[in-house]
Amino acid sequence: MVKKWNITIPELSGDEERRLYVYLPKSYQNNHRKRYPVLYMFDGHNLFFDSDASYGKSWGLKKYLDRTHAELIVVAVECSHDPDNGRLREYSPFTFRMDGDGEVIHGLGRTTMEWMVNELKPDIDRSFRTLPGREHTFIAGSSMGGLMSLYAVLKYNRVFSRAAALSPSVWVAPDKLNRMIKNARLKPNTVIYTDYGSEEFKNHENMEELFHSTVSRLMERHVYVTCRVIPHGTHTEANWEKQLPFVINTLLYN
Repeated sequence: MVKKWNITIPELSGDEERRLYVYLPKSYQNNHRKRYPVLYMFDGHNLFFDSDASYGKSWGLKKYLDRTHAELIVVAVECSHDPDNGRLREYSPFTFRMDGDGEVIHGLGRTTMEWMVNELKPDIDRSFRTLPGREHTFIAGSSMGGLMSLYAVLKYNRVFSRAAALSPSVWVAPDKLNRMIKNARLKPNTVIYTDYGSEEFKNHENMEELFHSTVSRLMERHVYVTCRVIPHGTHTEANWEKQLPFVINTLLYN
């Protein structure tokens, strides 16, 4: 079951409404005492239904979770569709300069995460039967959402114990990202799944090197990293859908 309703995030977009999606596993209605781990995700409109997805193709996440009987609640927020780089601003922890035209993007990633941690998560924990502790709280996303997932598990490690960063946009301010990894206050047993499609390495200069460097620095911090390069993988929802078995198995391992 996926519940969805409209919300506002005044700190980011005033009174402009966007959708919030909450996936509940099949067993949720049958066992009223059972509590569940929670996975927070970015780009919620692209996850469950093709009819809501920006390009007409979703991850098919509901079908996968239903089919595998995953005991997991998923909370996913639609991104900003402001044509003035709204998504880039909300999903960047850093201020950076765009490739090509050199436009400066003022990152609002911290504001996004402060809202998620201090307002959204407490509301979800009050409204649903969650396991609210760090051990059972995860975060995931792709592209800029993948970068935000890395940021969240590093900077808000007291809240999130595991993250999945698919095709993370590590080309955004790589020096700042490296410093963040170096200085992060990490608790034991932090787990990160990350991947990149082989075809995606062509999208930005030195992308393969940047990705490998990020993974190496995470491992130097004793993070448990599952890293994969996807043969012929592309920067698309269809490709990310294919990675769901690896993502969910990593997040729910043990």
